[in-house]
Amino acid sequence: MAKKFMTMDGNTATAHVAYAFTEVAGIYPITPSSTMAELVDAWASQGRKNIFGAVVKVVEMQSEAGAAGAVHGSLQGGALASTFTASQGLLLMIPNIYKWVGELLPGVLHVSARALATRALSIFGDHQDIYAVRQTGVPMIASHSVQEAMDLAGVAHLTAIKASVPMLHFFDGFRTSHEIQKIEVLDYEDLGAMIDQDQLEAFRAHALNPHTNPVTRGGAENDDVYFQAREAQNGHYAKVLPIVVDYMEKISALTGRHYAPFVYYGAKDADRVIVAMGSVTETALEVIDALNAKGEKVGMVKVHLYRPFSVEHLKDVLPETVTSIAVLDRTKEIGAHEPLYLDVYAALAGYKNVKTIVGGRYGLSSKDTQPRDVKAVFDHLKQDDPFDGFTISIVDDVTFKSLPVDEEFEVQHNYTSCLFYGLGSDGTVSANKNAIKIIGDHTDLYSQAYFAYDSKKAGGATRSFLRFGKTPIHSTYYIQNADFISCSLDSYLIRYDMLRNLKKGGTFLLNTSFNPETIEEMLPNRVKKQLAKKKAKFYVIDATKIAEEIGMGRHTNTILQSSFFALNEAIMPYADALAYMKDAAKKSYAKKGDEVVELNIKAINEGQAGLVQITVKPEWAELTVSRDRRTTGDEYFDEHVSAINALEGYDMPVSAFTKHGLLDGSFRNNVAFEEKRTIATVVPKWVPENCIQCGICSFVCPHATIRTFLLNDQEIANAPMGFETIPALGPKVADLKFRVQVAPDSCVGCSLCATECPGKGGKKALVMEDVNTRLFEAPLADYIYKKTAYKSEFFPTDSIKGSQFLMPYFEVSGSCAGCGETPYYRLVSQLFGRDMMIANATGCTSIYCGSAPSTPFVTDKNGEGISWANSLFEDNAEFGYGMKVAQNFKAKRIVELMLDAMDEATPELKALFEQYLAVKGNREEERKYVKAIVEGINASDSKKVQALKSYERDLVSNSVWIVGGDGWAYDIGYGGLDHVIANDLDVNILVLDTEVYSNTGGQSSKSSQAASIAKFAAGGKPTAKKDMGQIAMAYGHVYVASIAMGANRMHTIKALKEAEAYKGPSLILAYSPCIEHGIKGGLANHQATQKKAVECGYWTLYRFNPALEQPLSIDSKEPDFTKFRDFIMNETRFNQLPNTNPEFAEELLAKTESDAKKRYTRLAKLAK
Repeated sequence: MAKKFMTMDGNTATAHVAYAFTEVAGIYPITPSSTMAELVDAWASQGRKNIFGAVVKVVEMQSEAGAAGAVHGSLQGGALASTFTASQGLLLMIPNIYKWVGELLPGVLHVSARALATRALSIFGDHQDIYAVRQTGVPMIASHSVQEAMDLAGVAHLTAIKASVPMLHFFDGFRTSHEIQKIEVLDYEDLGAMIDQDQLEAFRAHALNPHTNPVTRGGAENDDVYFQAREAQNGHYAKVLPIVVDYMEKISALTGRHYAPFVYYGAKDADRVIVAMGSVTETALEVIDALNAKGEKVGMVKVHLYRPFSVEHLKDVLPETVTSIAVLDRTKEIGAHEPLYLDVYAALAGYKNVKTIVGGRYGLSSKDTQPRDVKAVFDHLKQDDPFDGFTISIVDDVTFKSLPVDEEFEVQHNYTSCLFYGLGSDGTVSANKNAIKIIGDHTDLYSQAYFAYDSKKAGGATRSFLRFGKTPIHSTYYIQNADFISCSLDSYLIRYDMLRNLKKGGTFLLNTSFNPETIEEMLPNRVKKQLAKKKAKFYVIDATKIAEEIGMGRHTNTILQSSFFALNEAIMPYADALAYMKDAAKKSYAKKGDEVVELNIKAINEGQAGLVQITVKPEWAELTVSRDRRTTGDEYFDEHVSAINALEGYDMPVSAFTKHGLLDGSFRNNVAFEEKRTIATVVPKWVPENCIQCGICSFVCPHATIRTFLLNDQEIANAPMGFETIPALGPKVADLKFRVQVAPDSCVGCSLCATECPGKGGKKALVMEDVNTRLFEAPLADYIYKKTAYKSEFFPTDSIKGSQFLMPYFEVSGSCAGCGETPYYRLVSQLFGRDMMIANATGCTSIYCGSAPSTPFVTDKNGEGISWANSLFEDNAEFGYGMKVAQNFKAKRIVELMLDAMDEATPELKALFEQYLAVKGNREEERKYVKAIVEGINASDSKKVQALKSYERDLVSNSVWIVGGDGWAYDIGYGGLDHVIANDLDVNILVLDTEVYSNTGGQSSKSSQAASIAKFAAGGKPTAKKDMGQIAMAYGHVYVASIAMGANRMHTIKALKEAEAYKGPSLILAYSPCIEHGIKGGLANHQATQKKAVECGYWTLYRFNPALEQPLSIDSKEPDFTKFRDFIMNETRFNQLPNTNPEFAEELLAKTESDAKKRYTRLAKLAK
């Protein structure tokens, strides 16, 4: 049979094999493993058959612990089961893994190995998670590349069946899971032929069955027998090793690729050897070839079978000439040696000629490991006494453990390398995935693609690393010498030194709105000098203008993809590329409708026509270059924040994280506004004569980058430039002027404000203009936002207009442009910000609130501001509960100490204590007495009074908020949330309900509506949305509100204020449209979408206040359900259902409408 090659990533390769052997998949989303589960679900919904001729049954659970439990039950029930996870998710599975191991069950875990949350969360790859489960006894197989992920996934499943043991198959998260390569695809027939059918039948016969196998399992044993019973399994697990070896040999014979528990690569007479597992061995392969070609004698041992760890197999592959060994661990274990080192040391210390074994750390959180870093390890082994515990790829100037590198060392390659800089969510990554697939599938070239992401939802840079060559590509590291570089946003030229990665004679493509004839004036000297010194070819294109003209908005990705092919005909003739791109567009965008497909085809046709070559003048090489990064005079911002934002975090030394309070993972407030991201292509311009001073623009802004102000004459006179104002409207503001101010260098250009602006006489007060025409106002925005007073005293703050004169304590977050969540977050911060203590669940909210190096939170001039923390995904409610318990403890202690000190306090201080105690719990009243009380305490000689000194900072009560998305609240964190609301603590729970797992890519949650298409629900969700509000109301003592800002803004304010004032638990469910919904016209229409959702009955506004005689109030009009179908069909998550599931589409769409009617009917009955 001819070999079949396809272009895919490591997750897809693994999922292909996992699907073959799986009957039941228990799944739950977590980055970077979610894709495997998504693919299995998608294939199942398409009716794809596994090896056994069956469609896999996919069950999405409420957490990873739940997924592990479902797998456990399925295995005991006699069905082969698998799951896919990473990081914290794997940790949640540990209790069940012990059970699988002890019960000899053939379940398989596929893990995209990822960092664990310690001082900070990281979604990127290392081996912390898989090392954390090594103590369970589960056998563990490591894949080092995309091809190996395909091949060794088969070994894991085959071994699980034959050995009757669970298997854990892992590979590097992102570096392998998301790296795209052209690989050989294993055929299901070949894999099926290797199954031990007798063992498979034995597994099925052994399953729990009341009719054929009525036994009891999972019972309890006491101290008399437990120990012996555990030891009794030794013989069973001893059989695992030979079975793994046998299947590795079979896969080797099938593929021609050599697999064994340990594989040696390098000189047969090597004296220095590295031992490692994971993608770093691909880089090491290149280094070994380069060094051995120069006469050195080096090699490596690749670890494929980590558990059981076979000492004999390790010894068998090690050359007898080896004297020095370095073991590389992709983890850090404080207080001990790292795990792989301990295994290798125990196996080889004193063995034959081995004199030295040292261990080192590398690659935590996908830290890039370049060939020179690997060479540094080999160089280290040349030392007479190489030290242990070294690190590579970083500069450790604190404990001095890092190895120096040879900067001149380079590995020679015969491939073409390309580097693309894009803006998060602008489609650059998707376009490059298409490009790599086109080249991989339609040429004889080998191809590789890898993508580096920023955590921010908006404003984060993406980098796509593409390589094409005539031989297999092993370069598992960033490109630093590119043949071609493309930049999708011209402001990146100032922020990033991207041209340092362009090789001499390379090509640079810039998307810019600047006129080609005058672009020389706009380019920084640094860029011009680099282009000239590198003798580069320079092209520009105004893809933004082209996209707007053909109706694609700000999506330039397809145009730039076409430009790439036009400039790289050596890879593929442009005419062929055009045809393939159009075919790919049809496949990629079909689910979004024919209109989107046609727009992308138009964009493809424009990619070459819009190119303009700019002459690179030789004299540019002599230009003087000055520092072009803006400085603020703030050491923390200039040295820490700016460096990370400029993609220079890779070069920051360890000492940089020992200062500025960073050691425990804290971020400083008041940073995001200073970043000046300048990522918008268009921003709003205020037209004063059309403004009615309603405040709606500020109210709906997701990023607090458009605000309304009342200004006095002095403030206007002190401004850095002249500007327009209009007389403020209102009885108390006759002497003030009104202005709407945009921060053009912070705005993300979502257009929501302009969309919602009511204007005057049919004319808008906000119009969108090219950002480059509005940047001159940036200094004015800085001044008005930060140097003038927020005058909230003239209008009621429970009105739309009045609330927007309050200072936001949440600004310029990293959320998506037009985000449906952040307007609520910003509004809550305006209402309660200076008193807020927030426990935030992991998810979109935690990412846009706390991605290094900045946070959107503000500390005011009085030193007050939001205190925010993230624990984990699953425990957020309990985390916030603990915060409140601590506050209550301290408040109680303050009362006790004041009462105890009364007899020793001065009469004045005693009176202050009495007045304070009388208003305890009322923050505004407490504030009136704090200063005098502190002064009195400091002046007193009484020990009883002095005991209060430690509580000075706690004299003003806090407002504790528990914030997160529906994935947390409805699913993984629901048990904790339910416990918190079942108690009577005064906490405020804000659920930003997007009805989907937004952060992990759009998987279905229990909040998702029936019929909605999402990942994990490719054929449409079959069940109804969980009614969290009515569940909470059943307790009787919980304040519950359901809000939708665009439907009723006054209601939103009222509900938030009532909830915060309520003395007990409150739950606010906030409908939050998301980019994953596929709203027609985009998120600029999200407020209108909220309004329509309420009008048609999709969402209902209500408040349930237990303090009232009639607690429940439905605050929206009776819905018109005749509009329901039109509403949902305005979103791709519903309107594509007839295409993806034509047989049941109508039934599901009818069901979601029926569900909405039932929810409303139940509410109406409760409100009577």
